[in-house]
Amino acid sequence: MPEETSDLAEVRLQKLQQIEALGLDPWGQRFDNAQPIGDIRQLPAENFDETKPGPKVRAAGRVVRYRTGGKLLFLEIWDQTGRVQLMIRVNKVTPQEWQVAQLLDLGDLVGVDGEFGKTKTGELTIQVEKLTFLTKSLEPHPKDVFGMGDIEFRLRHRYLDMIYTPDTLRRAHQRVKIIRTIRTHLDAQGYMEVETPTLHAIAGGAAARPFETHHNALDIDLFVRIALELPLKRLLVGGIEKVYELGRVFRNEGISPRHNPEFTMLELYQAYGDYRSMMDLTEGLIVACVDILGGGRTIPFGEKTVNFEPPFQRAKYADLFHEHVGCDMTDEVAVRAAARAENIELEMAPTKGAPKVAKAHVVLVQELFEDLVEEKLVGPVFVYDYPSPLCPLTKRKRENPAIAERFELYVHGMELANAYTELNDPITQEQTFTQQLAGLSDEDSMAKMDHDFIRALRHGMPPAGGLGIGIDRLVMLLTNTQTIRDVILFPLLRPEAK
Repeated sequence: MPEETSDLAEVRLQKLQQIEALGLDPWGQRFDNAQPIGDIRQLPAENFDETKPGPKVRAAGRVVRYRTGGKLLFLEIWDQTGRVQLMIRVNKVTPQEWQVAQLLDLGDLVGVDGEFGKTKTGELTIQVEKLTFLTKSLEPHPKDVFGMGDIEFRLRHRYLDMIYTPDTLRRAHQRVKIIRTIRTHLDAQGYMEVETPTLHAIAGGAAARPFETHHNALDIDLFVRIALELPLKRLLVGGIEKVYELGRVFRNEGISPRHNPEFTMLELYQAYGDYRSMMDLTEGLIVACVDILGGGRTIPFGEKTVNFEPPFQRAKYADLFHEHVGCDMTDEVAVRAAARAENIELEMAPTKGAPKVAKAHVVLVQELFEDLVEEKLVGPVFVYDYPSPLCPLTKRKRENPAIAERFELYVHGMELANAYTELNDPITQEQTFTQQLAGLSDEDSMAKMDHDFIRALRHGMPPAGGLGIGIDRLVMLLTNTQTIRDVILFPLLRPEAK
């Protein structure tokens, strides 16, 4: 702890002892019936006049400003609904309460009873008639928002960030509204919310590296889930025809403005649907989330805007590839030439999302799509009909097995949703898994066939549509936030330097 900070903490500790000496509990007691500060600020307020008293109010909050003036103190307290000024006069409170007021620091928690009105300058204010000390803050607080400029400090002290950076608390509230809306929307359409295991014996449902752990009692290795998909499909077999889960997913991969190793996913499955059913559902779901925030359907995202007025654009993968890459995606010679022009390694290993047995041609197609097409997708746009080697869990088109019935929803180059017509043929699924696992080393955590899932399919999974939405990215987009760590309350950080 820096010497200056240490000195300030020592002063606070001395004040705590002085509060105790007054016979008060510096950690506070129950304080009932406090009104939200936001509600108090909506009450009628006139200039303070002893002949016309204003409304009596009771509030509790954290001291975020403090200004002394002899026999008059001005404070500002904060709760999650807003801020309000307190005016404490020496002749309006008891001698003990006046002593307590002199011992307050930024960050302390207090309760007040008093009269609500305006000062001569028009400031909404509570004139304190009773002061109740609730909690002493032993660590110095920043001086308002101006002390929160360092991003690393904000992320490591999220509790301070929420107090002094209004956008952080705003996003937290908006995230809750979005998730509540998703549940309400799906529940109204007959979907059942379930919880599936976080610990899996086999890491499946996505091409990603899992976190590993060990269960001592059973002496078995387990993986923290990388997807919600396979347990939910088992429930389709079991007769839950519309099922969803909002759950935490974990991938032992890198950190970036759009990736955190721990994130929140929505996955859902609808029996007797397909990927077009999922397009309609996704569109309605996202529009409902946009509407609940109350900012209209055209919203800002950085220096850009997004118009969520339905219907969303729908475009085939092959058509977008031809438009922006300049050749047909099935033309291997032209694709290799385009890859060479973009300095993409021609004999490369498959990218994330592509099975290792995928032909090098398909891998190059996907690399070119990511490099040349995605950034041009303003959207919201449903990109559909993907090359089937990229989609091992997806039903192929009967008239063209080289194409999978899959879509991804893009907004300003960011993938927001992923959906399939689900592959429910156990014979084809087993073949696909076998091809996907071919060539992986025995040590690779993904090199295991999920035979139980195949067995479940063999009992008959109905034809279905399936959808996955990254909730953190959705919140980023709808709250105009440029990095995922600002919509996750506690993102993963490097260990703090000592």
